This record gives sequence, structure tokens and C-alpha cells, in this order.
Amino acid sequence: MKWKDSYQHINPNLVGNHPRVVISELAGKGSIIFKAKERGLPIPEGKKIEEVLKQIKLLENQGFQYDVAEASFDLLLRRAQPDYQPPFELVDFMIVVEKRRRPPTRGNQEEPLSEATIKVKVDNRVVHTAAEGDGPVNALDQALRKALLQFYPDLPAIKLIDYKVRILEETAGTAAQVRVLIESSDGRENWRTVGSSTNIIEASWLALADSIEYWLIKRVGKAKG
Repeated sequence: MKWKDSYQHINPNLVGNHPRVVISELAGKGSIIFKAKERGLPIPEGKKIEEVLKQIKLLENQGFQYDVAEASFDLLLRRAQPDYQPPFELVDFMIVVEKRRRPPTRGNQEEPLSEATIKVKVDNRVVHTAAEGDGPVNALDQALRKALLQFYPDLPAIKLIDYKVRILEETAGTAAQVRVLIESSDGRENWRTVGSSTNIIEASWLALADSIEYWLIKRVGKAKG
């Protein structure tokens, strides 16, 4: 990090504040190291830290925002470790949204039916399951939890408490890049994760998967790194 007194007009501790390092496309190696130490994370060594820095810049340019989703930043650093083993891996998923028109005599139209089918790999076992939900994102969330529950019975402790979608390219219409921010809680800690894509389902999946992976690493300790 650069000499901080050169851009602080006063010591923040004197007025009850404290310095905060923001991770963004403008961050340097010093910021990554500082943030890793602050959050008790493994510090990438050698060329790995350069690779992490390039990845952050690339992802931020694609719409990711790590200053408001530090759980996703934690995972980015952990995944840079050569011995990292994720608690689960996606094989594939498929989502179906079905909408049927009611006859005019039946009054109000029925709500669309959303169903997600997912395959995940845990400890060399592939689990294939499906679930319905209130919309495609909720169906995907329910299917993922259903697939993982037999391996991680404490998973219901995770609650999704906030879900935000932001359109990043308003002029692109329905083809716009979108950012999804998810806030989750287990009653003891809140954490935020981020996903970004031109496909809102993909962006939501990235944020959802990060949320669950982060909690499993922190609370269950099934991942190494």
C-alpha cells in the first residue's frame, strides 16, 4: 500500500473511524495482501498474487464488485491455493419455466411453474436431484440445497435475506450485463456474494453457489486451503 498519510488529512482513529481497504479493479498487490491478513486468509505467493490481481481486474470489468461482496473475495483467494478442495462442484443444471394459459372462463391466470434439475459432485459422488420454487432462482436454490443436504445436514441454517439485481448496461435492453448481490445469514454472521453475467440465472447461480461454499468452508470445514 502507498503511504496512507499522503491521502488522509487526519488519523481516522482520532474521530472514531478506522481505515478500510476496498478491493476493486484499481487495487494493487498491497491491497490484496492487506485484505487477506485482515480477513485471516491465505496470501497467494509468487506469481499467484499477480494472477489473482489480474483475475480481479478482469472480473470487475465484467460486472463483479468485490468491495460489497467480501465473501466472494475470500473464495477467490482460497481458490488460488494449489491444495484448495471445494465442498461441492457443479456438474450441470437445467431450469424449466412453464406457463399455461387458462381458459377465459377460469378467471385469473395460473402462476408460472419453475423447476430446476441439478447435478453436483461431492467427494467423488454425483447427486442428481430436482426441486420446484417460486421462480427460477428460488427453484435453483432449493435444488442445490436438496442435493447437498445429505452431506451437510446443517445447511438449512443458511437463510437468504437479501437479493438484488442491477442492470449494468441499460441501453442493451434484455441482453444487458446484470449484477446479482446476495446477502445470506446463519443467525450468527451475515455475508455477501456476487455474480455477474448477461444471463440473470447464471449471475444468480454464481452468487448462490458462492454463498453456500463460503458458509461450508467457515462453519463445516469441509474445504481445504
